[in-house]
Amino acid sequence: MEGRFILINDVGTTGVRAVVFDERAEALVEEYEEIEQVYPHPGWTEQDPELLFELCVDVSRRAMDRLGITPSRLAAMGIATQRATSLLWDEETGRPFYNAITWQDTRMADFCTRVNESPLFRMLHWLGGLYRGLALMNPALRRPMLGKLLITAASFTVTPAQSSAHVRWVLDNVPAAREAEARGKALFGTLDTWLLWKYTGGETHATDYSNVSATGMFDPFGMRWSPLLLRPFRLPGRLRLPEIRETSGHFGTTVVFGEPVPITSLVADQQAALFAEACFHPGDVKCTNGTGTFIDMNTGEEPMASTHRLTPMIAWRLGGRTTYMLEGFVSSSGSSVQWLRDNLGIIQDLSESEEMACRAGDCGGVYVVPAFTGLTAPYWDPYARGTVLGLTRSTTREQVVRATLESIAYQCRDVVEAMERDSGMKVERIIADGGASRNDFLLQFMADIMDVRVERPRMLEATALGAAYLAGLAVGLWKFPDDILRTRKVDRVFEPAMDRETRERLYSGWKRAVERACRWA
Repeated sequence: MEGRFILINDVGTTGVRAVVFDERAEALVEEYEEIEQVYPHPGWTEQDPELLFELCVDVSRRAMDRLGITPSRLAAMGIATQRATSLLWDEETGRPFYNAITWQDTRMADFCTRVNESPLFRMLHWLGGLYRGLALMNPALRRPMLGKLLITAASFTVTPAQSSAHVRWVLDNVPAAREAEARGKALFGTLDTWLLWKYTGGETHATDYSNVSATGMFDPFGMRWSPLLLRPFRLPGRLRLPEIRETSGHFGTTVVFGEPVPITSLVADQQAALFAEACFHPGDVKCTNGTGTFIDMNTGEEPMASTHRLTPMIAWRLGGRTTYMLEGFVSSSGSSVQWLRDNLGIIQDLSESEEMACRAGDCGGVYVVPAFTGLTAPYWDPYARGTVLGLTRSTTREQVVRATLESIAYQCRDVVEAMERDSGMKVERIIADGGASRNDFLLQFMADIMDVRVERPRMLEATALGAAYLAGLAVGLWKFPDDILRTRKVDRVFEPAMDRETRERLYSGWKRAVERACRWA
């Protein structure tokens, strides 16, 4: 087999994937292994970091064996990971002090509530809220860096999902970690940092800008570890924080596979998908439909403050230039279809939902608001609850299925409209990836209700592809952006076909349904 190859480790919340790409950016082989989750107590969610590394090595070897290549044929490898899952380990022994605590963990909820209600944060919220109100009336106030900070501070809260909360818990509850931190021998890292450290035999303790911007420990406006965000958690102390590097570049060399292989990309999962979809210009948007839905907009080379409580983050940093993004997260999208199957028994298989939705013809006035654990962006109402409205004696199960799928598109429109107001940029195309984007009905309704062109790429699992592009750029396999635009492949384009009156009538009904779901608990 001719040519050079790129090996990617894609470490998600539920599984580890190894994918090998060729010089045409084609995924030639994939190996996957499920991650065993650890639940010591209700609300606690952990993963064994040593096992994670072993699984990465195992699936990588299996992928190379299936393809019939040796490590010498690899031009590079890259690592893409779930965000904010983090751990501490001993620099001297290389052993973790405790399991990796995932972004789903809630053990520090009470601590975070106290921080958010502290005088400092109350003052920040008040000042920021005052400034945000003025900025809504005068968009020019959103441009100064101080103004952006104040607008962000208006709604910023620390959460138990953030790495800072995980670190504080470990230091408070694991004596060995506390003792090593006092000696300056405790290393902190998100999963990308840990895997890199293991692959390089402890030679490299580093992360990239995309990953660090999701930790709740980093200031994307000042491009530094944030004293304001670290102080409530009494960090860093003598904790060793990783070096922050560009997303594509030389991170070290691994000899784990028996021959040296350069590691040339570290990237967070959603940012990797944004890169894979060639969202290189301000206003470009991708929508990853999975269990939840992540909607990300490229906002260019300056951070964008959100007056609608979206999250400003770093997408990537290449060649000394930083690209920023705004993110909105919808917690219940694909999971709402799973609810139809697992809880209601309306469908037997997720693939049935498309055919049933089409058979319904319309929803008959039914709206499903899947606020099972509250509503996320742009509402951020933890007290909202799931609601089904508009039922009549003639309502069919097909209409309930259709209304559930439509709710995903409605929530996407909520986020995209907030992005347009924040950025001042009109969205005319959305690239939809992720497993739930296989559903043609869903993507067509997204195009209709948002009046935008929706594009589905051939490769729906975009995280690994984005990491591959970034790894290949560092070793000259591809040139940015031409080769990425050339090799990216589109499966289908969905054009809006709904008239404006119908679109606005349906969306108005959705907004009324959301009003009734809010502040319920």
